Amino acid sequence: MYMVRSVLNCKPGKVRELVGKFQALNTVLKDMNLSQFRLYTDVTGEAFWTLVAEREFETLASIEEAEAKLMADSRTQAAMEGYHDLVVSGRRSIYKVEA
Repeated sequence: MYMVRSVLNCKPGKVRELVGKFQALNTVLKDMNLSQFRLYTDVTGEAFWTLVAEREFETLASIEEAEAKLMADSRTQAAMEGYHDLVVSGRRSIYKVEA
């Protein structure tokens, strides 16, 4: 199993709006029978206004398949419209789940 973690640093005061976009995206994922995001926001940490979004996948290939299917869906495009206006920077990590 693999866990994909995206860490997004938002513009000041914009994390709540980005959470809303990811919640809408979770609705699309659920309708497509794909794994949904677990969403976390910072309480303390290196940067304010941080959103962490995690999903789990069985295989590395399933990550690519799910991303392609999701990005081709018009509901995804609508849910994430204006996404770049909210984010300053971000990074993605993929971890193999060992236990």
